[in-house]
Parts: sequence; structure tokens; C-alpha cells
Amino acid sequence: MTDATPPAPSRRWWRSNRPRRTGPRRLLPTWRRTSGVVLSVLALSIGGVLFVYSRVDVPDPKASATAQSNVYRYADGTVLARTGEFNRQDVGLSQVPESVQQAVLSAEDRGFYHDSGIDPAGMLRAAWNMAWGRGTQSGSTITQQYVKNAYLDQEQTLTRKAKEIVIAVKLAREESKQKILEGYLNTSYFGRNAYGIQAAAQAYYGKDASQLTTAEGAYLAALLNAPSALDVSTDPGARPQAVARWNYVLDGMVKEGWLGAPQRRAMTFPDPVKPKPPAGLKGQRGYLVQAVEQYLVDHKVVTARQLARGGYQITTSIDKKREDDLVKAVQDKVTAKLDGDDPEDRSVRVGGVSIDPANGEVVALYGGTDYTRQYVDNATRHDFTPASTFKPLLLASAFQNHARTRTGEPITPDTVYDGDDKRPVQGSPVPYAPENEGQVSYGPITVRRAMDDSVNTVFAQMAVDVGPAKVKRTAVAMGIPAGVPGFGAGPALALGVMQASVLDMTQAYATLAAHGLHTPYTLVDSVTRGDHHVTLPERTPEQAVSRLAADTVTSVLRSTVADGTAKAAQAGGREAAAKTGTAEDDKAALFAGYTPDLATVVSVMGQDPDTGRLEPLYGALGQNRVNGGGPPAEVWAAYTKAALAGTARSSFDLQPMPAATPAPPDPPGNGSATTPQGEL
Repeated sequence: MTDATPPAPSRRWWRSNRPRRTGPRRLLPTWRRTSGVVLSVLALSIGGVLFVYSRVDVPDPKASATAQSNVYRYADGTVLARTGEFNRQDVGLSQVPESVQQAVLSAEDRGFYHDSGIDPAGMLRAAWNMAWGRGTQSGSTITQQYVKNAYLDQEQTLTRKAKEIVIAVKLAREESKQKILEGYLNTSYFGRNAYGIQAAAQAYYGKDASQLTTAEGAYLAALLNAPSALDVSTDPGARPQAVARWNYVLDGMVKEGWLGAPQRRAMTFPDPVKPKPPAGLKGQRGYLVQAVEQYLVDHKVVTARQLARGGYQITTSIDKKREDDLVKAVQDKVTAKLDGDDPEDRSVRVGGVSIDPANGEVVALYGGTDYTRQYVDNATRHDFTPASTFKPLLLASAFQNHARTRTGEPITPDTVYDGDDKRPVQGSPVPYAPENEGQVSYGPITVRRAMDDSVNTVFAQMAVDVGPAKVKRTAVAMGIPAGVPGFGAGPALALGVMQASVLDMTQAYATLAAHGLHTPYTLVDSVTRGDHHVTLPERTPEQAVSRLAADTVTSVLRSTVADGTAKAAQAGGREAAAKTGTAEDDKAALFAGYTPDLATVVSVMGQDPDTGRLEPLYGALGQNRVNGGGPPAEVWAAYTKAALAGTARSSFDLQPMPAATPAPPDPPGNGSATTPQGEL
């Protein structure tokens, strides 16, 4: 018997014992196919990177040391201003104190001397966020920032980011760390149109970079994060953020071993010198350009550095005639009455903004007497309070939220409150007993009459009745930024203690004029650079408060013009609704009002011209006290009359809540909204 020949082994012996894939599993790729695809993609990616690396050269950094002018135009196309002087002077790294170099590293890239020129984790995060439309992301090393400064534009795209990475890698291989840091310090933008550490040292401290102290260097390093936003001279309201960033830089230096803790504790914030605005921005031009640039940067239309590079054609929303009308009104009613030898008059400042409520466009803005002499824009600054001009926003919130008094009565224009002076609010965890103007006790008083006479105790109690958090939400919906300083949620909110700007308040009043429809403001009609049209922010109108609520507030404010503190508005010659305000310690007086076609807020402020300290207005303009119904109202009326001259007279088309019949005050304890002091 012969043995059988064994069968030849199958060429697929590795599959012999594996069950056949059935069902949905047949649709899934095998591990061999998956690994093949991954390896192919990886090979292609590496090949692509090598190809790009070989094709992209490191450009000449000197080619970027030029800038073009920006042209700003009025709404009618006539030229408002031109900017674009390029301020840069290169210095060697040896001319920059080591502590200043370390301050910059502490602010921007503490691992600079140890990294390879790129931060892969940061780049992936930035690329992902940009791809998903999550705004501008950096995640960049100093080497990458230098590449962006010296070789590329500031466009936030994946293509530009890829070029930045390749050039950064090449640069890190070809240049020393010292050379890269020197280039970064010479090309970085610090604000005040200053490129490079030398220009920045001169612009902010009037000295060469070699003479900078550690504290001064830390402030300049802090500016790299947000140059225009952290200049404490042009925006006093930015001081808390600037000091916080300065502290961050110095604390980082201590952490890295570059600065001793005792030396750090001894440092005080080094205030910069006043800026020197270009002569071409005299008068209102500088304020308008500053406000427009701030709008473009804050709304992420362009960056401050992009604007500084220039080449933009910017058409603003400013109506030249109305701008001239506002300037003339301030000149006639305030400036012409100032005595240059009177110390009280030296402190007087004026800010004003006018908005078309139909579209949210800022048609006129008054920032100060002359940008080259008073560089802080009084129309946009956030260190004065709106005072009683905030009360209409509180009233709108009461109507919008169907609020009731402590006794359950709906709040209407005819609801009766206790208007006695220094009456403690009821129902608040925060004790508060505000003083009325002139320490007057009004006793039982309707909401309408309390608005006419600006009775503080009534509105402080109303804020508690509505709920301070609800009041704040309503105000934000009407146009007050949620993050303005002092915007808390206590009963003092009623008296306008937050530091909302004149522009902020004009937005809110324009919302009332538009029957509660809020259209985000704009200062810009169009922006182009070459053939490229820059996209502007969406400004979709939203109903901030109901028409019933807004129109009822307007009916109350019309009474204030007819028979209250805002009577001076009658000189404007149009139907108007308005409110006056006087800030704490009489440091500012405001008049806020609107016609059916125009919303305007004017503020007269007190500020020491030498120290910058906010000052009371006692004795200014030849008056014992400056109040909102005085010079601010006169400016408002003169401007409104001129701005609307030649236009058809419009009447308010109101749909307010039905008038409530005031009830006589009940005896104490009978459930009326009017009760003796301490019981409401």
C-alpha cells in the first residue's frame, strides 16, 4: 500500500482558518486596506510638505518696510482724512536692554530659546479654529510672529498659515535666535503708528530703546497683545486691562528667573507720555478716525496692524453737514463761553454722538475741541457715568418684563411710589438709600412725574421691583455693552453708575426712537483695499423691547420735555423725548434725547487737563452747577434744529399702554404702592 501524496499548501494559507466576512462587516475595509490608505496619505503629505518647503523661499524682510495711506471719507465721498506715516527705525539687539528682551519673551514666547521655531500644538489648534470659523487664532511662536510681521500679510487663512510655518522652519534653520529676536523687535507693531521697539520707546516714553527700564519694557511688551486697546493715554478706561497685562509680563519674568521677586514688588506702573497726533488730524478729524479705527478693530473687520500698513479706502457713515452742525452747536453753546483764565473752565470737555434710528448709522460725532490737543475721545471714553439718563432704560425694562411693585401693582406711568428723600429701598439684599436732587422729599408721586423731576428714590425702588439682573439684560439688548465698567446688578444701577460712553447711550436712545427695534450702530459704510471689498459686520435689527414698552417710555419722556427737567429740548423746534442726567459729584452733565428721525446724546464733562483726573464742574461756564438741562441741552437743541432743517417735520407714531388712572393714596398698610418710608 502506497502513501497518498499530501495536497500542496494553499497560497492563501493565512486565511485558511479565518471565517468568511458576512453581513455588514463585508462593507468595512480590512486592516490591510486601511493601513495602505494611511501610508499612502502619509507619503503624499510628506511629499507635499517637502515640495512646498523646496518651493517657498525666505523673502527679503526689507521689502515690507513700506506702508500706504489710508483714505477716510464722509458718507458723501468727500475726503475726511488721510493717514499712513510709517514710523520705524531698526536697532541692533545689543541696543535693547536684556530685561526688555526678557519682558517681550515673557509676554509672547517664554520657550523661545528652546523651541524649533514653531509650536505644532498651537498651530493645530489655530488651524482647527480658523477652519471652523472660530475667529482669529494665533498659537504662534515669536519666530512665526516675526515671519508674519516681516514677510507676509496679516490675513487669517490656512494658506497664509502654511506659508508662515514653512518660512518659520527655514528661518529657524538659517538664522540664530538672537537675529530672529532682533528682527521681531524691529518689526512688531506697538500702536501709536510705531513699528519696532525703538519707535515704540520714543512714542510712549520719549527715549531711545537703550534707555528703557524693566517696567517700561514690560508695558511695551504688554502692548503687543492689543496695541491700540491697551494705550492708557488715549483710553483711560483701558487702565485695568493694561495693568493686568503688565503684571502678567512681570510675574512671568519672576517665574522664569529673569527678575527678582523683591525688585518686582518695588515696581509701579510706568505711565506713558501723551501721544503726538499727526497734524493732519486736527479738529474733529482725529476723533473720527480714531472712532472708526476702533470700530473696525473691535468688530474684527481688520487688525490694528493691517490698518497701520495702510492702503484702505474707508467710507464712513458721518454726514458732513450734520458733523459741522454738531461742531457749531458746541462752539456756540459751550466753547465760546469758556474763559481761558478760569481754572474751572480749563477742565470742561464735551462729547456728543448722533445716530439715525432708522438704520443705526452714526451721522455725527464730537470728540473734543481738537484731537491734537485733547487726544481722548469724549464720545467713546468709558470713565464717566450716564447718571439719570439711564432711568428710561430701567423704565423700559419694567414695562418689558411686566414688573410689579412690592405690593403687586403693575408698574405703569401712573403707578404711585414714595418719593421721599433718602428712603431705603425694600426687598434688596444690598442696603441703599439714595439722595434726591436738592434733598427734596416728594411724598406720593407717579412714575411719570418722578421721571419729570428725576426722583432717585423712586427709580432705585423700581430697580429692585423689576430685578437688577433683568434691568441689565434689557439695557444690553438696547445697546449698552455688557462689559462696561461698573455695570453691576444692584439697586444703584437705577442711577446710571456704570461707565457707559456717550456712544453707548445714544445707541440705547436710538432703540427707543425706533419703537424698541435695536440696530447695532456703525461708523462705516464700506471698506476696500485695491479691488477687494472687505466684509463688514452683520447688523440685523432685533426687537430689544416691545413696541408697547418703548412707545410708553417715549410718552413719558415727552412729558419730561413738556413739563420736566428736559424743557430746553423745545428749542430744537421738533417733537422730542428726552432725559437729563448729572453724574455723581457733578463730574458730568448729560442730555439724551430723540426726535422721530434722530437720536443724540451730549455730555459736558470735567477733567483736569494736566493730571487727567476727573473733576467736578462747579463754577464752570460761569454757573454754580452745570446740569443736564443747561449747556448739554442747549447744544442738543441747537444741533437738532440745524441737523433737521429743511426736512419734513415728523410726529411720533406711538402705541403706548393705555393710560392708567392714578388712585388716591391709601392709608398705610392697605396694600397701595404708596406706603410710608421704610415699608415699600
